[in-house]
Amino acid sequence: MRNILSSLGLLCLLFAIYITFVNGSKNTKRNTIQPAPGSVQQTITQVPLPVSMTFAGETVPLHIRDVRERLDRELTSITFRHSHTIRIMKLAERTLPTIERVLAENGVHDDFKYVALAESSLENLTSPKHAKGYWQFLSSTAKSYGLEVSDDVEERYHLEKSTKAAAKYFKDAYKKFNSWTMATASYNRGMAGINRDRTNQKKTDYYDLYLNSETYRYVFRILAYKQLMTNPNSYGYYFNKEDLYPEVPHTKVEVKSIPNIADFAAKYGKNYKEIKLLNPWLKKAYLKAKSGKTYTIKVPL
Repeated sequence: MRNILSSLGLLCLLFAIYITFVNGSKNTKRNTIQPAPGSVQQTITQVPLPVSMTFAGETVPLHIRDVRERLDRELTSITFRHSHTIRIMKLAERTLPTIERVLAENGVHDDFKYVALAESSLENLTSPKHAKGYWQFLSSTAKSYGLEVSDDVEERYHLEKSTKAAAKYFKDAYKKFNSWTMATASYNRGMAGINRDRTNQKKTDYYDLYLNSETYRYVFRILAYKQLMTNPNSYGYYFNKEDLYPEVPHTKVEVKSIPNIADFAAKYGKNYKEIKLLNPWLKKAYLKAKSGKTYTIKVPL
């Protein structure tokens, strides 16, 4: 009898262990997130950060914790914003050669081309505050740097002229701050704002200043574009030459006025659209020149 009871006890114990195991397995399955059929499998890793970096010949102090973290933030954001970044890389083939040439002609470091990427993504945009063009000038600032902003003409949309105006601004700001990095920050904050910040905080280095969130990130966004554009393969971007948007071959025609742009285009075997795409600064279907002023129109070949 004792043996029978012992056997029954052992069976009960084994049955209890089995039930516990089955229920545990069910719970495990229930709590485990299974990938949906057909879902995208991806591996997201830390973006590579440079060991050292400069901007316009000035050292970026990456050994400072918050400096490194701010660059990490902007570089991660731009790297994984795929469609936006791809478009910039394609447009760069068309626009950067002109920007590089104009900056060089005006004695401004080549690194400043990345400011245009951060400002406008290399497109003629209009901001909520009505800043316009590749370099996002406000109307008053544009006029003060020699750009025409009128009913017929919007030279903030003129790549060469707006780049020349931006170069003048950077040189003026450098004279004031004796730092290309501070000059860059002032392009976002304004010279008066940056001067006020450095006076209040008794610091003259951008990386030592506590700034509003936009200007705090601004220079690092530019640095991130420099890092990504100069090392695209390191961040997973690969293009063939034919994938990029090339410059449009063109000739230049000097004019004082154009009564009708469509008729003007037809004289060169082109159409209205082709002239407007190459000359986005022409606001109307005609051009009434200011007295004594001559304009250069690009005509595609």
